[in-house]
Amino acid sequence: MRHAHSPETKVAGMINKWPVLDYLGWRDTCSALHLYLQVAGKYRLAHTPWINHSWHATFYVTPRGLTSSIIHDGPGIEIMFDFLDHRVVATSGSGRTASFDLRPMTVAEFHRDFTRLVSNLGGTSRFDGQPNEVPDPTPFAEDHRDRPYNRDAVARFHQALLSIDRVFKRFRTSFLGKCSPVHLFWGSFDIAVTRFSGRRAPLHAGGIPALPDDVAQEAYDREVSSAGFWPGGGGIDYPAFYAYAYPAPGRYRFAPVKPDAAFWHEGVSEFILPYEAVQAADDGDAALLDFLQSTYEAAADLGGWDRDTLESGLGQPAVVRPSDAATMSEMVPLPQAPVERDDGSSKGRYHIIVDDAEAEMTYSRVSSTLVIIDHTDVPDRLRGRRVGERMVRQAVEDARREKFAIIPLCPFAKAQIDRHPEWQDVLHRG
Repeated sequence: MRHAHSPETKVAGMINKWPVLDYLGWRDTCSALHLYLQVAGKYRLAHTPWINHSWHATFYVTPRGLTSSIIHDGPGIEIMFDFLDHRVVATSGSGRTASFDLRPMTVAEFHRDFTRLVSNLGGTSRFDGQPNEVPDPTPFAEDHRDRPYNRDAVARFHQALLSIDRVFKRFRTSFLGKCSPVHLFWGSFDIAVTRFSGRRAPLHAGGIPALPDDVAQEAYDREVSSAGFWPGGGGIDYPAFYAYAYPAPGRYRFAPVKPDAAFWHEGVSEFILPYEAVQAADDGDAALLDFLQSTYEAAADLGGWDRDTLESGLGQPAVVRPSDAATMSEMVPLPQAPVERDDGSSKGRYHIIVDDAEAEMTYSRVSSTLVIIDHTDVPDRLRGRRVGERMVRQAVEDARREKFAIIPLCPFAKAQIDRHPEWQDVLHRG
């Protein structure tokens, strides 16, 4: 269930859930913050065992800013970027705390202050000093360019991160397969969430600026549908949400996505939704969820993901998700409601109503002996209840009785028939 709300303004202590972000107005501060996070990220990277897809090195949104979580160096150290008091704060397992101000400075000054902070808490201040994923990188200790620090812009960025984190985490609840945490990558300076099909991907070509190819190749060694948010930069001079698939299935860029403001950006080869469209929407959460879900469905449908196995309804607080264990056929029987069929001369559909919600599966009739299953649409509230499987089963039974063959162009129908060898006698063999 989506909770409608209107964008709020910062009045009488209230904080806007979707604040206005002006990238061009804080671009230099944004660039500085990006590099400061890289310094801290390189420290975490140096002291944390590798986890798939570089998940071991990211930051996480907190009510005050961003945190590294615990880094097991010395007594155990956590780094927090506090965007309310505008400080870098480090705490240690020995009970000590150290901090310094975020302020106008150079990257070299930040690097110096950060290494002192780590050393003062008993940590090891040696780590790689070269930025990643930025053009013409200058070593941190040698970057003496003066950088501004716009406290108001950073505070608005933090408020946007809080809302993005909320919606991304809600979106994450409807996926049962492998899924990343909602986390911020300091290399590309984006907050992201990624879903996985469960299949290996072809070797990535690499070529990401100032990033070793083996890091990129490990990050993309599985099929993914990923979405995230950039504050701006990298060819887009405004804050925006993005979505992409790797490998991108055929005709992915032409897939219809929501809301209306979303589009395929040829320059970055990804779907883009300007942040402004979410900020100005009557229900920003719903607009962003539409973008996340529609771009995922494009990747999953065109890529032939096993959506019936991988998905569930959106999670709800304090409500246990129904089990989806391997014995599902015993725990979740096929729906008993009848499957109806509307059969025309060239088009038709199967449909079933369960708990006042209708699911349908459409098909095209090529001839009296050949039917193409085009698309299956199951409402979120019916996912995991084998409704789609019930319609495919009915089509198989009809094919046998009426002596027609089936081409399962719909990825869901194909996955169902692939999982049921006993149904494959109805497949078209031409």
